Amino acid sequence: MAESLLFSFAESLLRKLATVAIQEAALALGVRSELHQMKETMSLIRGVLLYAQQKTPQSMALSEWLRRVKRVFSDAEDIVDDFECEALRKHVVNTYGSLSMKVRRFFSSSNSVVYRLRMAHRIQDINTRLAKLAADRNMFGLQIIDHDTRVVHVRDMTHSYVKPSNVTGREHDKNEILNLLMQDGDRPSLSVISIVGMGGLGKTTLAKLVFNDTNIDACFPLKMWVCVSNDFELRNVLVKILNSIPNPTRENFNNLEIEHLQNHLRNTLKGKKFLLVLDDVWNEDPARWHELKEIIDSDVEGSKVVVTTRSHAVATMMQTKSSNPYLLECLSEEDSLSLFVKYAFVDGEEKNHPELLEIGKEIVEKCGRLPLALKTVGSSLFSKVVKEDWESIRDNEIWNLEQNEKGILPPLKLSYDQLPSYLKPCFASLFLYEYDINVLCYDLSMLLDSLGFLPPPKEGESMSDVANQVLRELRTRSFLSDDLDFGVDSCFEMHDLVSDLAVYIGKGEFERVNRRNPKISENAQHLVFEENDFCGEDLVPTGVRSVVFRNGGNDINFLNTLVSRCKYLRLLDLRYSEYENLPQCIGKLKHLRFLCLAKNEKLKELPDSVCKLQNLQTLILSGCTNLQKLPKGMKNLVSLRHLAITTAQTDFPEELIANLTSLENLSFTECDNLESLFEGVQLSTVKSLILSECGSLKSVSLHAFRNLEVLMIADCIKLELSMSLSYQIPDSKLKYLFLDDLPQLVKLPQSFQGSADSLQHLAISDCVNLDELPEWLPTLSCLKVLDICSCPNLLSLPDNIHHLTNLENLEIVDCPELCRRFKPKVGQDWHKISHIKQVHIEDSDNEEELSE
Repeated sequence: MAESLLFSFAESLLRKLATVAIQEAALALGVRSELHQMKETMSLIRGVLLYAQQKTPQSMALSEWLRRVKRVFSDAEDIVDDFECEALRKHVVNTYGSLSMKVRRFFSSSNSVVYRLRMAHRIQDINTRLAKLAADRNMFGLQIIDHDTRVVHVRDMTHSYVKPSNVTGREHDKNEILNLLMQDGDRPSLSVISIVGMGGLGKTTLAKLVFNDTNIDACFPLKMWVCVSNDFELRNVLVKILNSIPNPTRENFNNLEIEHLQNHLRNTLKGKKFLLVLDDVWNEDPARWHELKEIIDSDVEGSKVVVTTRSHAVATMMQTKSSNPYLLECLSEEDSLSLFVKYAFVDGEEKNHPELLEIGKEIVEKCGRLPLALKTVGSSLFSKVVKEDWESIRDNEIWNLEQNEKGILPPLKLSYDQLPSYLKPCFASLFLYEYDINVLCYDLSMLLDSLGFLPPPKEGESMSDVANQVLRELRTRSFLSDDLDFGVDSCFEMHDLVSDLAVYIGKGEFERVNRRNPKISENAQHLVFEENDFCGEDLVPTGVRSVVFRNGGNDINFLNTLVSRCKYLRLLDLRYSEYENLPQCIGKLKHLRFLCLAKNEKLKELPDSVCKLQNLQTLILSGCTNLQKLPKGMKNLVSLRHLAITTAQTDFPEELIANLTSLENLSFTECDNLESLFEGVQLSTVKSLILSECGSLKSVSLHAFRNLEVLMIADCIKLELSMSLSYQIPDSKLKYLFLDDLPQLVKLPQSFQGSADSLQHLAISDCVNLDELPEWLPTLSCLKVLDICSCPNLLSLPDNIHHLTNLENLEIVDCPELCRRFKPKVGQDWHKISHIKQVHIEDSDNEEELSE
C-alpha cells in the first residue's frame, strides 16, 4: 500500500483481529495463542508507522521496510478473512440443516483437519516474518505514535452548489464573458471563447456561472454542456453533446454509428442559435477540432462555443476570427482572504481570533491565491483554534515543493496529509473512478464497504450511515464538490487536480492498465483496465484485491485466468461486458464482496457456483436483459446487502431472496416479463426498493416490506398501485416516495397515509391520469419536500395544505392548471402555499421561484 495508507490499513486489520468471530475461529482451530502473538507484534509495528510515514525524505531502506510491512499485513488480512469465510460457510450449513449433506458438498473444498493444519502453518509463517520486521525497525530510529489525533470537524456545506452568492471574486470575470457572448456584430456564425488558466483557478466554476445566468437563457434557445477532458475522439464527443440536449423520446445514442450521430446532431442544431460549453479540453490536434467544428457549425449567426482549458495551445488552435482567449487570473488578495476565511471559520468567528487571522494571511499567500488551494487548506483548518496547528500548516516544508508534472498542488497534498488515517484509503479509492464524471454516493459507499475501507459502525449505525459520514467529511474538506442532492441519494464531481492527487497517493498499489502502461507492479492490489481488449493475464499479481474493467470485457480466456489466479479478489466490476456466461470457477472467490455485471446484455445465465460467494455484499445485475433466470441457491448469499436484478423470467420465485436476512437495498429494472411480485413473502430487512421499467408488472405486494424507508416506482405502465395497496400499512417507516410515469395511477392509495409520521419527501411526475391529491395529504406531518411534475390532469391541491407546517420546499412543473392557480403572488390559490419557505412554479411559458 502507498506509505500514507499503511497506518489506516494496520488499524483496520487489528480491529478485525479483536472481533468475537475471529477469536472464536482461532479457539476452534487451536491457534489462539499464535493469533494473539500476531496481534501483539502487529500492534508494536503499528505504533511506529505514523512516525515512519512522516519521515521526509524516506531512505530507500525505510521504504523497502514499509513495503515488506504491507506485504505481511496483506497476507495476514487474507488469513483473517479466511476465518470469516469459514464461519459464514458453517452458518449456511447449519441454517439449512435439512439439506446439510447437500449443502456441505456444495461448499466443501477441503476437510477440516487439512484446513486447520494449513491455517496453522500460514499463521506461523506470518509470525516469523513479523518478528523480523519488528527487530529491523530499530535500524531507522522510529518513534512510537500509536494514535492518530487528527479530528475531522463536520459542518453543513452550502457552498457546493454553483450559485453566484457562493462564488467569491468572479463577478467581474462573469460579466466580461457575458459581454463577449452577447456580442454578435460581424462575427462568423460560430465563434469560440476560451477561458484559459492553470488548474485550480476556477475555470469550470466561472463557466457554470455564465451558463446558468438568466441573460444566457434569453439569448440562446439551446444550451449544451459537455465535459471533454482527455477524450476528444469525435464519436464520443458527439454522443456527449447529444446526451446534453433535452431528449423527450429518450433515444439511446451510445450504440449509433458516427454517420447517424453527426446527422442527428446537425438536424437538431439546424436553425437554432446555441451555446455549447466544452469543459476541460486538452486536445491540441487541429484536425480533430475542425472535424467537430464542421459538424456543429449550423450557419446560425451568434452561436457560441465556450472552452475551458489549461493549455494556451488549445485556446490558440480553437480560436475563431475576432476571438481571443480570456486569461483567467488568480483572485485578488482581498478575495483570496475572504474565500479562505469562509472555509476556515464559522461565519464571523474570525473576529474572535485575530492572531490566527494573521497567520491565515501568510497561508493565503502561500496558496498562490488559487481558489481550490484556498478551499482545501482552509477546510483542513476549520474549527482548529490552537495557534500551533495553524503555524504547522504555514511552516510545512511541502510549500517548498514545486507543482509536479502531474499538476499536484502542494496545498492539496498538504490537506491530504492532514486527513485522519481512516479517511485516507477512502480518498485513495477515488482512483477507481474516471475523470470528470458524476459519482453517486450510493455507488461509492458500496465500493468502500466492499474493500473494507470504512471504519466500524457505532452502536445503532449501519454501514450506510458510516459511508455517508465519510463522504460528508471528504466534502467538508473540499475534496468532493458540486454535491447534488436527489433526496435518496446525491452525486458529486471531483476536480481533475483531486483525481490526479488520488492517482499520486495510490501509486504502486492502485494502477491503470492500458496499451501505454501495460506493466503491472508486483505490489499492485487495485487495477483498472481501461481498454477491453487488453490481454495481460500473466502480468496480474495473484494478491490483487479489486479489478475494474472501465469499458467492459470480451475476452473469456482472460477472465478465466484472472478469476483462477486472483483468489483474494474483493471487488470485480464487469459492467458493459459482452460475456454470455461466467467461469464456473468464480465460485472459488470466497473473499469476493462486490460483483457488478450491469449492462451485460449478452449474459444468459449465472453459474450455480455464484451461490458459494457467502461473503458477497453487492450483486448488480441491472441491464442484463437476456438473463433468463437467477440460480436457485441464492438464499446461500447470507451477506448480501445490495441486490439489483434484471431478468427475463416470467415468474420470479421470491423464496430465492426471502431468506436473505442482510438485504437492505433491492431493485428490479427492465424485468419486462414479470406480472407480479412479493406475493406471500416477508422482506423485513429491506430499506430501499426500486421498481423501474417493468412493462408487464401489474401488482406488487408492498405489505411484504415492514421497514421500507425508500420506495421508487417508475415506468411501470401497467401497474395499478391501488390494487397493490388495498389497505393502509400501519407503522410505516417510509421517508422517501417517488412515483414516475405511472399512467394507471389515478389517485394516491390511502395505504401511504400510514407514513404520516415518517414521510419527508414525496415526488410525483409524469402521472398523466392523476386527477387529485387526497384530502389526507396534510396529515403527513413530517413532509418537507413535495415535487409535482408533468401531471396535466391535476387541477388543485387539498384545501388544507396549509396544515403541512413542516413543508419547506414545493415544486410544481408543467402542470398547467396548478401553475396558473398557484402562480406566486397573483394566482387565485397562492395564499394557500405562501407560507412555504421555497416555492418553485414552472410551466412552458413562465418560471418563477420565491424563497422567503
